[in-house]
Amino acid sequence: MRQQTIIAVDWGTTNRRAYRIENGAVIQTEQDTLGVTAVSPGGFPTEIERLRARHGGAPMLLAGMVGSNRGWMDAGYVPTAATLEALAGAVVRPIDGVMIAPGVRHVEARRGDVMRGEEVQLLGAVAAGLAPDDALLCQPGTHCKWAQMQGGAIASFVTAMTGEMFALLKGHALIGQEMTGPVTPGDAFVEGVHESGRGDLLASLFGVRPASLLGLRDREDAAAFVSGLLIGADCAAHAGKRDVHLLADPALGALYACAIAELGGSSVLVDSHAAFVAGANRLWEYLS
Repeated sequence: MRQQTIIAVDWGTTNRRAYRIENGAVIQTEQDTLGVTAVSPGGFPTEIERLRARHGGAPMLLAGMVGSNRGWMDAGYVPTAATLEALAGAVVRPIDGVMIAPGVRHVEARRGDVMRGEEVQLLGAVAAGLAPDDALLCQPGTHCKWAQMQGGAIASFVTAMTGEMFALLKGHALIGQEMTGPVTPGDAFVEGVHESGRGDLLASLFGVRPASLLGLRDREDAAAFVSGLLIGADCAAHAGKRDVHLLADPALGALYACAIAELGGSSVLVDSHAAFVAGANRLWEYLS
């Protein structure tokens, strides 16, 4: 690489994490809640200069929603099967010294899907040897990504609104008033995972309310049960009994690992931050 210092930024809708990387190693990081929706119209150049100044003025590589039509500049999408080399070939340059990586799109029959930011982690995990070239990778979260990697490329993927559905139910649904307890991979969560196997998710969700009224389940267990229902249905639909590499924080990773195990599969937890840094480093190699 000609350039030995870069600032790689994973810039999402509500959060932003920046990594100052020298000779491939992270020497400084910062995280804040300045997601793309928190940046005022026309404010991206100013925020970029502030961030660059705090990290030595190095060139910047941005990924995530900053490259969407809700962010700074629409960087478009590369099609599956997607590689880091393909991403590097499609970066956009809004100003000197700043590059935005595109997202990835997948179309199968008449069903389409998109991702932004996750592709750097997915491809970085494979590039760094954190996951095999041919593997099923899962990124749990508000919008859970399930990606099939083939030959080190993102061959196909699907997005499930698992985390967003939990938040919507808790904040706006009738059963939300029951969902006050903690969510841990305990008995109530496992019960939810197995309940999801009935294939009657909508009825199972409504059942949370009468279970509390009739004393069939402690109210403190309702949130964990609902989480088990949603994650169980998600894992059953996309993982089955397969081996899965999870790019997740320990808490959410533990929930998915529990559900996958209950469904007869196995999982490996991958450091998502290390995966992003590896992907950014490899992208920069192509760009340099």
